[in-house]
Amino acid sequence: MIDLRLLREDPDRVRASQRARGEDVALVDALLSADERRRSSGVRFDELRAEQKQLGKQIPKATGDDKAELLKRAEQLKADVKAADAERDAADAETQELLLKLGNLVHPDVPVGGEEDFVTLETHGTIRDFGAEGFEPKDHLELGQLLGAIDVERGAKVSGSRFYFLTGVGALLELALVNAAIAQATAAGFTPMLTPALVRPQSMAGTGFLGQASQDVYHLDKDDLYLVGTSEVPLAAYHMDEIIDADRLPLRYAGFSPCFRREAGSHGKDTRGIFRVHQFDKVEMFSYVAPEDSQAEHQRLLEWEKQWLTSLELPFRVIDVASGDLGASAARKYDCEAWIPTQGKYRELTSTSDCTEFQSRRLSIRVRDGKQVKPLATLNGTLCAVPRTIVAILENHQQADGSVRVPEVLRPYLGGREVLEPVSR
Repeated sequence: MIDLRLLREDPDRVRASQRARGEDVALVDALLSADERRRSSGVRFDELRAEQKQLGKQIPKATGDDKAELLKRAEQLKADVKAADAERDAADAETQELLLKLGNLVHPDVPVGGEEDFVTLETHGTIRDFGAEGFEPKDHLELGQLLGAIDVERGAKVSGSRFYFLTGVGALLELALVNAAIAQATAAGFTPMLTPALVRPQSMAGTGFLGQASQDVYHLDKDDLYLVGTSEVPLAAYHMDEIIDADRLPLRYAGFSPCFRREAGSHGKDTRGIFRVHQFDKVEMFSYVAPEDSQAEHQRLLEWEKQWLTSLELPFRVIDVASGDLGASAARKYDCEAWIPTQGKYRELTSTSDCTEFQSRRLSIRVRDGKQVKPLATLNGTLCAVPRTIVAILENHQQADGSVRVPEVLRPYLGGREVLEPVSR
């Protein structure tokens, strides 16, 4: 959530952010009104309580009619205090409810617009000309079937659409990717983490995934637990309700977990293969830093993602995501999109977001710097979303006979294998 003091001091900035996101600007005025009622009712309650306490000191000393009057006033004050307390609680609850609906403040340099209004910042690698090589590229599903690596038919039989099995070299390729990604993250100073896949509502809400993103979340009603769509959620909640000493920052974690997404609203999109699925594994970077260091940390996370995709020898571009496509928690987000030959376009493989103090305020995570205690900043960055990375590797490194060249960085994790060979032709 944002700082209420900032909202009061500069409401136009918050309105501009809401407008850039394509969200309801009227929410800002409703929140300002609720906050004013919360503060005024709090002052009213404090004044009545102070009078009540003062009266409590006077009554024992009074006699006769004076005491009767004081007792009468005490009864009235008791009712007034109770009413003021209720009014204060109601105003506070309304303020918190509205505050939780408000997205993070968009960074001023973010391009304004929707999904297609991103700005391309840089491109890397060379897109292969398969025509010049004399063959038509196969898509990842055909390659996966030739290699005995992907089985979507049995995935659908067992679990329904958008589920799959990774078999044989497909399973080995996932394990190689995860181990290589964790090795890179560990070398960069991240602490590797295996995180829970089920979290409590306060963890999911605190990270910002129960607002606009709630339609994509799986909920277990009987247990009131949520399946995570990313290990960002348990990693953000890891230090919930804690105060961290400034000399411990930055804290960096690399979480590996299964991820579950309903993919609501994606009907008809990417139905072939494993690009858009309901369950997948992912390695996620997560940082806790001082607020003033968040932009620099954002650039570092992006550099680690670029290093990873470069090591996989994939052509990719970096985009500055537009304001209407940020997600509630992010003030700014960069995506790295790999070239997918059979689609003839770049598709998102990794993403990194600067969430500033938005999540830490909701999760009550603070930093102690000397005598000052204040919210810190959180950032996240996908290092390896496994199925999409497999898609990019198979399609970009395929050879005319249906085999796939293994990027050098993965070979030590595949027993030195340089090529994945078809098991059927």
